[in-house]
Amino acid sequence: MLKIDGKRLWSSLMDMAAIGASAKGGVRRLALTQEDAAGRALFLQWCIEAGLTLSVDRVGNLFARRAGKLDSHNAVASGSHLDTQPEGGRFDGVYGVLAALEVVRTLNDHGIETEKPIEIVVWTNEEGARFTPAMLGSAAFTGAMPLDQALEARDAQGVTVADALAATSYAGARAVPGTAFDAYFEAHIEQGPVLEESGVPIGVVTGGQAIRWLDVRVCGQAAHAGTTPMPFRRDALFGTAEMAAALEAIAVDFAPQGLVTIGELLIRNSSRNTIAADLSFTVDLRHPDDARIAAMEEALRERFEAIAVRRGLSVEIGRHWVSPATPFDDACVATVARAVEALDYPHQRIVSGAGHDAIHLARYCPTAMIFIPCVDGLSHNEAEDALPEDVTRGADVLLHAMLERAGQVNAQRTGAVHAA
Repeated sequence: MLKIDGKRLWSSLMDMAAIGASAKGGVRRLALTQEDAAGRALFLQWCIEAGLTLSVDRVGNLFARRAGKLDSHNAVASGSHLDTQPEGGRFDGVYGVLAALEVVRTLNDHGIETEKPIEIVVWTNEEGARFTPAMLGSAAFTGAMPLDQALEARDAQGVTVADALAATSYAGARAVPGTAFDAYFEAHIEQGPVLEESGVPIGVVTGGQAIRWLDVRVCGQAAHAGTTPMPFRRDALFGTAEMAAALEAIAVDFAPQGLVTIGELLIRNSSRNTIAADLSFTVDLRHPDDARIAAMEEALRERFEAIAVRRGLSVEIGRHWVSPATPFDDACVATVARAVEALDYPHQRIVSGAGHDAIHLARYCPTAMIFIPCVDGLSHNEAEDALPEDVTRGADVLLHAMLERAGQVNAQRTGAVHAA
């Protein structure tokens, strides 16, 4: 059975992890920084060595194309991202990019020609750690976000995506939105504990859950910490604390699938001896069902408003980003399932809890994902890890799924390889 070179893939992952490596074994490669540019340059070097044709679009997405016999046909694509969280891991995103590269290297090794072309994609700013929203590059590619809006997104220092593209020389000419692929497959670590807890090395991903990002601002009244009796205070922080507790209670109401997170909190004009009067925080809501996540947001708004009124505060709740629940293409999911069954790897169906570029692609072209376990379910963490054997199995599945979709031309020649 045709398989990838697991040692070569692992070596590539470790070489990429050295770029932006952190003291605790993780990686810091924020989107369109010099570290990200260095990671991209290494990837492009490997693509040139693999004989691929390179292009870059106007939002900085990278494409590496392997010609097919029917080269005018839309490509069968695979990829992910190279940017990381500020204290990120070695596998989130980069595994999908380098697994796709390993697929191409394996096809080259065995002289396998495909009917349809194959493209490897590196999406810009998937993490959303430097520019928001997350998955910005794939959103622009699929038309989910206007190009101008994507280019005008700013980081905390006021640098725009357009500025960063110019600074790193990754402002390309390929059109945005882009031409839809024949199909898109993305391999990724699960970023959660389900597969590891089940003892299963492969997740056949059937879709992605709904996500809503909200921005909340709570305002009260600044006053002296030593002269204002507690009953007279309009304390925005204590109000926010009660809202946080109410949010956790909402998760209980929608358990086990409802998830809530407060990831950022800011007190404006803060001072040690002044009552907090102007506070902002973010809320991340997730649920596999659109109706249920809508109910979660409605419950949040009702409870936050009631807390604000009772405490003499004002509260503003705005939507920052919404991603509906997204089923993957039945045919592509079935292709992944056939690949995993042919390889005789234990597997299970799973819904993605995290956002991925594949979510945008699924609304644009046939799409599916392949998950592998990550150690202790950790991701977005410097301790993020994956086992070499799981890394290899996931890439094997990707190889056979892509090869089935792209069509193998010289089947007689490669039959001997399979038999070996």
